[in-house]
Amino acid sequence: MAFRIAHLPIRLTAGAYILNSGLGKRGADPDTAAYLHNAASRVFPTLKDTPPERFSRMLSNSEIALGAALLLPFVPSALVGAALTGFGGALVGHYFTEPGTRMEDGIRPSPQGTGLAKDVWLVGMGLTLLVDGMRPPCPVR
Repeated sequence: MAFRIAHLPIRLTAGAYILNSGLGKRGADPDTAAYLHNAASRVFPTLKDTPPERFSRMLSNSEIALGAALLLPFVPSALVGAALTGFGGALVGHYFTEPGTRMEDGIRPSPQGTGLAKDVWLVGMGLTLLVDGMRPPCPVR
């Protein structure tokens, strides 16, 4: 599918944000690596056996790759949309497993959870790119 100019705002903002996040995790200190690993292990228990330093390197590399893919216009929007949806979904999973992030109703964010709840926007952005990227182009008249 051809690049659509309407995808540019989503791809630039999400791509730059995620790329910066991945670059910031490069060479994470042991405490940061342990925090990231612990949070991810609550969402994906199979990660418990992965050493924290290795996990933080994998996370950093994944974020760098996703951020770069979003910024490169020749990568199909449907493909980066699917990846962004999965990435955002994992972050939303973190919101639902981090203690103290939700109010008593289990959905609305507590003041401490607002920073994590905002990741639902990444899911919406990813779904927009995915669905619109699969749409056939309009015929030229």
